[in-house]
Amino acid sequence: MTTCIELRDLSKNYITPAGSYLILKHLNLTIFSGEFVALMGPSGSGKSTLMNILGCLDIPTSGNYLFNGQDISNLDYDQQAILRNHSIGFIFQGFNLLPRATLIHNVALPLVYARINKNERLKRAQLLLERVGLGSRINAKPTELSGGEQQRVAIARALANHPQLILADEPTGNLDSQNSQAIMEIFLNLNHEGITIFLVTHDVEVANYAKRLIRLRDGIIIHDEDRK
Repeated sequence: MTTCIELRDLSKNYITPAGSYLILKHLNLTIFSGEFVALMGPSGSGKSTLMNILGCLDIPTSGNYLFNGQDISNLDYDQQAILRNHSIGFIFQGFNLLPRATLIHNVALPLVYARINKNERLKRAQLLLERVGLGSRINAKPTELSGGEQQRVAIARALANHPQLILADEPTGNLDSQNSQAIMEIFLNLNHEGITIFLVTHDVEVANYAKRLIRLRDGIIIHDEDRK
């Protein structure tokens, strides 16, 4: 199996007014391409910090993070930005959509940074909106949609550049149970297509969709269970 994510003795230290604080402590973790992993843990356990490091939004204080075998610490800021844009899709609890932009332009936004021409951007964005069941609403604004529909748009946007890895941070946190189930079914379908899913959640029912469950506490992996 091909390795997607590999952490080698990875730690993250923050300097605060009260002193130094070690939020992640010597993590060793391998996630293979095509896995569906759920990460759980109490607030303050280091989940968000780990997610930011995996998404190349932050760097470890020590140790190594390898993405597809490439050590991220060897990349400069621009190279990390290119990797984020081309290989990683992000989905957040708060959707992070542009309220004044239409759905099709929200979904097409990552393609602007990838320098895809306008016609191709709009064509790809429309196909993605159709894929998540919103093909008839391409000119609507996010404020006209329900929470579940907004998260569908966010998923379509995350898929714009055909990512190998999707990082989802509490993607059902603002949704009711019916919409949560619908969103998780989309994640399952994406995973069946071979996309690696790494999802942070507090919801046990959401975590049950994953094939692997990792629990983090006080910056340490205390549980790693394969559920295949």
